[in-house]
Amino acid sequence: MTVRIGLIGAGRMGQVFAAHLAYSVAGAKFVALADIDAARAAELAGRAGGLASYGQYADLLARQDLGAVVIASSTYSHAEVVKAAAAVGKHIFCEKPLALSLAGCDQAVAAAAAAKVKLQVGFMRRFDAAYQAAKEKIVAGAIGQPVMFKAIGRDPRCPDLDYARRENSGGLLMDMAVHDFDLARWLMGSEVVRVQSEGGCLVFPELKAVGDIDNAVVNLKFANGALGNVDVGRNAVYGYDIRTEVLGSEGSVMVGYLQQTAILLMTHAGVTHDTVPFFMQRFGAAYLAELRDFVACIRDDREPTVTGQDGRAATTISLAATLSLDEGRPVSLSEIKSE
Repeated sequence: MTVRIGLIGAGRMGQVFAAHLAYSVAGAKFVALADIDAARAAELAGRAGGLASYGQYADLLARQDLGAVVIASSTYSHAEVVKAAAAVGKHIFCEKPLALSLAGCDQAVAAAAAAKVKLQVGFMRRFDAAYQAAKEKIVAGAIGQPVMFKAIGRDPRCPDLDYARRENSGGLLMDMAVHDFDLARWLMGSEVVRVQSEGGCLVFPELKAVGDIDNAVVNLKFANGALGNVDVGRNAVYGYDIRTEVLGSEGSVMVGYLQQTAILLMTHAGVTHDTVPFFMQRFGAAYLAELRDFVACIRDDREPTVTGQDGRAATTISLAATLSLDEGRPVSLSEIKSE
């Protein structure tokens, strides 16, 4: 069985997915892509092997020969595109976050369930070899009972201001910290029930004009009593810095690294090494692995590894953390409603 796939979105993530789908996902055939910028869609389609391209995603979804779609469109459009794809019976891989609201998540999940199609959400860190090994160690009891979660997620530069607007990307806590929130519940094996956030524009004051911040810390309380802390920022001038630790009753497991190449330069000036430049150098293999897993879940007719409910849960934590930031108080996740 070959899964014929269309891609919606030809921006930064769309280009990443296009390269993998065109050359590296066995059992899949990449046949078409769409982007609201028709010229960009045509250019990427050419680079991916002369695929069909469209300026409207509805035209791609109308193709009867497609069995699945990968959604990498603008964040604010995710729920809308998921619902449209489900309505015509396509299996769906959706880049994170699933939606910018709880109602959007619920509508997307319900649409996929009603259509009986697969819905996988793009939390690629779960497919990274180091994170998978950490999860296996935790499940095996190597560190005892997990009691503390700590995550650091720092980008090396400020995003485009229009992208940073909450109505477009959800802001720092939705756009970036959502990865750490997903890891928190996955690695700890417990749901987050309360959050408290602090944040501000400490390096890039221009972000304030679009309603975003550049640094934040979020404390987490889990249903089983465990604790957590997430530190996210946009000004890691030294490189892309993603690290995670789970402390258990009998030990600790740590994931992450700063040094990209196994070489040290040692001179009178000191000892130096390189760092991870950005997300593709760190998680390129994980992006490929999640697409392979998506195709496998269709071919094997099994539940996706990262479900729509997982996407909903991470969005809920992000919304609670943003509300805590805005109101300067702890927020219980039960306060976040689907309206």
